[in-house]
Amino acid sequence: MPQNITKTSKDIVKAALKEIPTMSAEEALSLVGSSDHVFVDLRHGLEQQKTGLIKGAVASSRGMLEFHIDPESPVHNEAFNQDKTYVFYCASGGRSALAAKAAKDMGLSPVFNLAGGVAAWKKAGGALVTC
Repeated sequence: MPQNITKTSKDIVKAALKEIPTMSAEEALSLVGSSDHVFVDLRHGLEQQKTGLIKGAVASSRGMLEFHIDPESPVHNEAFNQDKTYVFYCASGGRSALAAKAAKDMGLSPVFNLAGGVAAWKKAGGALVTC
């Protein structure tokens, strides 16, 4: 019997975007290097290597995020154990919306989704550094 998929990926991204505040690339540009903000790159390693990351960003692929946030996980990343604002981004904003929602559901706060992801960042004149 075939599966009966009741929600599309677009549906769950749309729901996440309703719940998670967004930040424009233009707003985010001034936050690079801020001691109060952490940028989190959710793209997989090859994407990050190909285009680079926002300077100072934490690299955490979408598949590993929850494990990096969880302080009891053997792969916990201390970058997620700070009293800061977290700005999640990916290539265009879908994966980062899902990731920001998962992070919020785990108790990480405050979190934002970078609207339009790396594409919007580059269009706004944002620099990327090699990793």
